[in-house]
Amino acid sequence: MAIHIRFVVSQRDPDSGRRQGLFQAAASLEDRGVLAAHEIDDYREVVNWFRENLEKPDRFSISTRPHAKGQALSWFKADCAAHIAKMRDLQRILEAHDVSVDVLRTERPGYIVYEDEHQVAAYPFADTPN
Repeated sequence: MAIHIRFVVSQRDPDSGRRQGLFQAAASLEDRGVLAAHEIDDYREVVNWFRENLEKPDRFSISTRPHAKGQALSWFKADCAAHIAKMRDLQRILEAHDVSVDVLRTERPGYIVYEDEHQVAAYPFADTPN
């Protein structure tokens, strides 16, 4: 089975009830005005890199209803070294502001609702790490 990787902080996402990912956590730091100018530049560079190098999943819901609540979580495939390296850049920014980052690994990310060559979006199983 393939290993999937997710970078998280302790803050919970109100929609999924699971731990937030690094994009949400970094955006929160930027919104609160605590990032230095060079950190804002680094954060935006990472965001732009992902916009160019990672598809946005077209589905986050287990349901096919038009306005179903999206609770799927994004996981990287373990062999996506460039994407994981960029996440490490975000991790460094967050940890510089005492935001602890955990790296979760699993072979069972959940019920997969979206997949491409770099990632899956999966509705978590009860035993999926969070």
